[in-house]
Amino acid sequence: MPFRQVFEQSIQIKSSATTVERCITDRTLMHRWLNPALRCDPVGVWSTEVGSKSRFVIKVPLIQPTLESVVLEREPGLIVWGFDGFFKGRDRWECQPDQDGTYLINRFEFEIPNTIVRYGFDRFAADWTKQDMQAQLRRLKRLAEQVYQGLQKV
Repeated sequence: MPFRQVFEQSIQIKSSATTVERCITDRTLMHRWLNPALRCDPVGVWSTEVGSKSRFVIKVPLIQPTLESVVLEREPGLIVWGFDGFFKGRDRWECQPDQDGTYLINRFEFEIPNTIVRYGFDRFAADWTKQDMQAQLRRLKRLAEQVYQGLQKV
């Protein structure tokens, strides 16, 4: 039976929630903070409406593991992608406006059905994944604050 894991990260961003949300959902902006080893391709036309599909490809020589993704929930300040591939889960992004700008919460829930893949992930990739999520949030924070201040052209 697969074991469900949850990695949750959060960060305070000095930017409006609409700007932070735009950095998460605009594909061009997304590629500016997303791990450079990941590529996000739309399946059809890019959209973040419920039911829209995309494909996340990990750019690893030879194998390029792929996650099929679909938008499960969408409302202002919230997007939840569900995904399936070498593991299954949800990636939830929530923008909470506050007096200092936006408090962003990213909750990554997943299970790895294959015992061998799960063992390898737990031993070699779990800590890297957590660190990568933190680094992505820091890059997203920098980008959102620059866009909000008008320092980045979109």
